[in-house]
Amino acid sequence: MNIRSRREFLRLSSMLTAAGALPLLNAQQRAFAAEPDAPVRIGYLPITDATPLLVAHANKLFEAEGLQVDKPRLFRSWAQLAEAFLSGQVNVIHLLSPMTVWTRYGSQAKAKVVAWNHMSGSGLTVAPNINDVKDLGGKTVAIPFWYSIHNVVLQQLLSKNNLTPVSHDKPAANEVKLVVMAPSDMVPALANKTIAGYIVAEPFNALAEDLKVGKVLRFTGDVWKDHACCVVLMHERDLTERQDWTQKTVNAIVKAQAWIRDHRQETADLLSKDGTNKYTPHSKPTLSRVLVPEANFETQYESTGAIRHADWKTARIDFQPYPFASYTEELIRQLKNTHIEGNNAFLKDLDPAFVAGDLVDDRFVKNALAAVGGLKTFGLDDTFTRTEQVAA
Repeated sequence: MNIRSRREFLRLSSMLTAAGALPLLNAQQRAFAAEPDAPVRIGYLPITDATPLLVAHANKLFEAEGLQVDKPRLFRSWAQLAEAFLSGQVNVIHLLSPMTVWTRYGSQAKAKVVAWNHMSGSGLTVAPNINDVKDLGGKTVAIPFWYSIHNVVLQQLLSKNNLTPVSHDKPAANEVKLVVMAPSDMVPALANKTIAGYIVAEPFNALAEDLKVGKVLRFTGDVWKDHACCVVLMHERDLTERQDWTQKTVNAIVKAQAWIRDHRQETADLLSKDGTNKYTPHSKPTLSRVLVPEANFETQYESTGAIRHADWKTARIDFQPYPFASYTEELIRQLKNTHIEGNNAFLKDLDPAFVAGDLVDDRFVKNALAAVGGLKTFGLDDTFTRTEQVAA
């Protein structure tokens, strides 16, 4: 590793440590896995955000492209996953879309988004006695990371209801305390009343419903239509030094997403704790609630207010790989107006259009899409543009 890269790692780890997110990287972890023939090394959290990466592995789509691939490595928190990626332990990950902004511009790490991993697929889940966002005043809500679409959407909802996000203890009646919590810890915390709610990716919202410890107050895709939640992040050096390897990796991920759309139940089975690879600790019924919702899904949640824009026809979770520039631009604008603890000064100088072109490299996903029939395969027009719809 060169001196500049080493300094970047130390700077990143120091910021994460200051934020209480993860320990300093040790000497072994700081070593890049820079060998030219390195296999695909997937890092993931046991959530539906990881679905395309895991399906590509399970269905041997990487091997079909002529690549070697290691067994995917499971991590318990976003901080651990980011650390493993930046230290070179893994080279293909799904990461919260705002977290990639922080990774590239807050830490100056050389990484780029190459595709989206999924759309929507998250919700604000609350205790049974909470019936409106206003009821969260004076209470605590968990988020998976400060740099997350969940934090952005939650604060849009709080603002609409004249509630202020804070980090201090004993929030006032017009305040909501936000705490960062690993997704796997959220359901137990809600059950024991440590928190009044959480906003996170599936299947933890479905799990709270199955255990009858919480209910979905609002789906994030009903606030920001078809928003990206997790995106595929790769090292910039692989994009420049191993372009053929990168293209084949993205090909496999795009083919996995196309397969998922027509095999949702099989996908739930594959991801479950009873699946061959035991990718997640979740049951088939819980995963099916997300991936194969009941026919009356929209009507059911319209009646509770969890869906307020039925005309958007937003799925509980959906998959398409193209990283629309309009989303990245809107995300930067939203992040500038979102309360974020820790290192966030870099945000004020970011130009949305610049970030859309600099953070994202869509060359590989465009090639991969062309090979599977284009965006029409995913029910979209082949224009590679769209207009963002955000309405809390």
